[in-house]
Amino acid sequence: MIRTILALSLVTSLHAGVGIDIDAFGKSLGGWEAKGKSACDYDLSGSSYRTYKPEITPTPDGGVFASLRIDHLRGWLSSNDHAVLEITVGKDGSVVSAQSNLALQGQTIASDVIRTGGTVAGGAPVVGGAMKVGADLTADLTSKIMREKIVEPGRVNFPAAIRHNYNLLFQAIRTQQDAAAAPAQADKPATPEPMGPPKPGPGAAPLEVKGVGQGQPLKK
Repeated sequence: MIRTILALSLVTSLHAGVGIDIDAFGKSLGGWEAKGKSACDYDLSGSSYRTYKPEITPTPDGGVFASLRIDHLRGWLSSNDHAVLEITVGKDGSVVSAQSNLALQGQTIASDVIRTGGTVAGGAPVVGGAMKVGADLTADLTSKIMREKIVEPGRVNFPAAIRHNYNLLFQAIRTQQDAAAAPAQADKPATPEPMGPPKPGPGAAPLEVKGVGQGQPLKK
């Protein structure tokens, strides 16, 4: 009964069969401990960043759209930089497209909309398509930052921080198939522990074990 309730709660949290495990995503970044449990603070390559809980909305074709805000924390005397990462996920759990834009002290740098370029479904093609989208997105942002001659380390590394969040968000995608696998795993019977030799009951005569050469004499 408990397993059934847990399975139903996971299923109902999915938008049309696919969703984002926000708790798992936050845990991978160190936990939702900042800004009243709504953000994660962490360091990457010597710079500090903050990621806020993503906003998840369903798409008409049965997938979800995730919008994620990421800040580059520049210290008390400087204004923080901001980024928005947007990912569209198909109903099969594959990444359909991704886009990001940066706001660096009033200067906006926006990436192209990076798409998978085709239909992907199930297993390795889903992961391969997601990796290509993430790599192309990072390369596009990096080239545009270099074009603007930006040299501050935290800003130069901002595309890498976005890629880091993109990878972890992809790993937090959950589908209806994942929900069905949870109760199946719980129903798997436990492996019995190996049993030793039976112990003699109370009052049983001790077992006499004869050594080598101590058997009955052979009759000639």
